[in-house]
Amino acid sequence: MDVMEKAGASGRHAGDLADLLVTADYRGHFSHGLNRLDYYLTDVRGAICDPAAEPVIERQTAATALVDGRNGLGPVIGNFCTDLAIEKARAAGIGWVVAHRSNHYGIAGWYALRCADAGLVGMCFTNTSPLVVPTRGKDPLLGTNPIACAAPAKDGDQFCLDMATCTVAVGKIEVQRRKQEPIPEGWGMDAAGNITTDAHAVTGLLPLGGDEAHSGYKGYGLAFMVELFCGLLGGARYGPHVRRWDNQATEADLGQCFVALDPAAFAPGFADRLQDMLDVCRGSEPARQDAPVLVPGDPERAHMSKVDMEGGITYHANQLAASDKLAEELGVPPMEAVSQ
Repeated sequence: MDVMEKAGASGRHAGDLADLLVTADYRGHFSHGLNRLDYYLTDVRGAICDPAAEPVIERQTAATALVDGRNGLGPVIGNFCTDLAIEKARAAGIGWVVAHRSNHYGIAGWYALRCADAGLVGMCFTNTSPLVVPTRGKDPLLGTNPIACAAPAKDGDQFCLDMATCTVAVGKIEVQRRKQEPIPEGWGMDAAGNITTDAHAVTGLLPLGGDEAHSGYKGYGLAFMVELFCGLLGGARYGPHVRRWDNQATEADLGQCFVALDPAAFAPGFADRLQDMLDVCRGSEPARQDAPVLVPGDPERAHMSKVDMEGGITYHANQLAASDKLAEELGVPPMEAVSQ
């Protein structure tokens, strides 16, 4: 938060970003937590993202809205659109909000969970820089284009799906680069179109499933669907027209979609049925006794419990060093680390 305020963001805008980044790490999504801070900072310092911009509604109906993010911070735009979708869902049963002129907004699950915490079913999508090669292709044409869906069950339990439509989020490859470690086979391709385990050689990511023989065309189709909801529906940049990840000179103009559904508009007893489904899956016989069956959201829940038990988030030494370097550059107090 201090870093972004120093760069020109208001306290509220910097706080929106800080809350999201820390929550990502708390949930175990280190690829989208503090690992991303320098990315947001670079955009702001390069004057291609306006940290003070407030999103505005361009057009709306009772259940829909188109929002101009005005090139502001992604989490600020995302929170605005999610709150608007929730408001519309409470009045009309559904709120469907699409934004253009947005920027990277962190983990998609953050916004879906805001809906679930409000007692609604939430969905969220965003397009991103073209990093993913289409099935049978060689050139990156689509983004990692994540999908998130969250819904409330009983007594605070939740379903929460938060996934990229490629084999892995690009941030996880960045983490491997930072740690100087290889990536698993099937995550990415090199410039020649060959699958590689060298994190530094990756020029394109594979769609979810991997190559065609392993159903990568399904991930490709999902990524295209996200593009339909975001860039195409919102009039933002789309597919190969979105700026490249390493382009720090052009406005991103990302398209994003935020959906809130009120279960009360449909059959009664939704939370009970969802809880039963969660319980049935978790209670089913595992193939391996040391690996119980999970439901989407359980790994994050387990990580949050671990953080709570340890009294804080454990970061890799290289991440702490990178954060300290940013703090020194901007003249703000460094993070206080506690040895385990």
